[in-house]
Amino acid sequence: MTVLSVNVNKIAVLRNSRGGDEPSVAAAARAVIAAGAGGITVHPRPDQRHIRPADVLALAEVVRGRVEYNLEGNPFAPAREGYPGFLALVAAVRPTQATLVPDGDGQITSDHGFDLRRDGERLRPLIAELRALGARVSLFMDAGTPDIARVAELGAERIELYTGPFAAAHARGDAAAAIALCADTARQAQAAGLAVNAGHDLSQDNLGDFLRGVPGVHEVSIGHALVGEALYAGLDVTVRRYLAIIASAGAPANA
Repeated sequence: MTVLSVNVNKIAVLRNSRGGDEPSVAAAARAVIAAGAGGITVHPRPDQRHIRPADVLALAEVVRGRVEYNLEGNPFAPAREGYPGFLALVAAVRPTQATLVPDGDGQITSDHGFDLRRDGERLRPLIAELRALGARVSLFMDAGTPDIARVAELGAERIELYTGPFAAAHARGDAAAAIALCADTARQAQAAGLAVNAGHDLSQDNLGDFLRGVPGVHEVSIGHALVGEALYAGLDVTVRRYLAIIASAGAPANA
């Protein structure tokens, strides 16, 4: 069955808006794990707008031996005061998965995948280094990109489909073309020996349709919508609702 990895960045946003330690990122992670989530995702950014390096370390202790740990980030972003760099964080906590994302400092959120014709050769040695640290490597990619087969050639093991355009189309009530594009890209990835993850703007409203339309999705990473929904229903209930949607979508991820 598709793994639900809960992104707890937004818990850190709430904490940072007030200062102090509440709400606790670690407590939120423990709550979603207790509810049945199969993974925890964080995306520490150099400006520390939400998840901080100290959170990355603390969460590694929370998840160890319990669920998968997915660390997202831009491997090209240089280290700076308070931020040791993405590879240094991976080396410190040895996550299950390192998801590489081409986000710039000024972006509010990730909004596009890699252009491997431009960045592929820069990524190659970084992917090798991450795999040597024991991390499974996934690249954030746009549906419809012509570069999917190149992901495997560079040494990565998965892609994460950027699902923002699908979510926007779904909200308009016209998601057929976006679903077809995601499904075709997923099939291309699988044909190249890659597993498929997905994330960005997935929600209770659109997740079931996405999973029924896109074959063999191994993992969905969901944070913004899930935390927003949990403000009304609670984390435990909300995580369980997502797991029910995944179960009802039917098709298991390919082995």
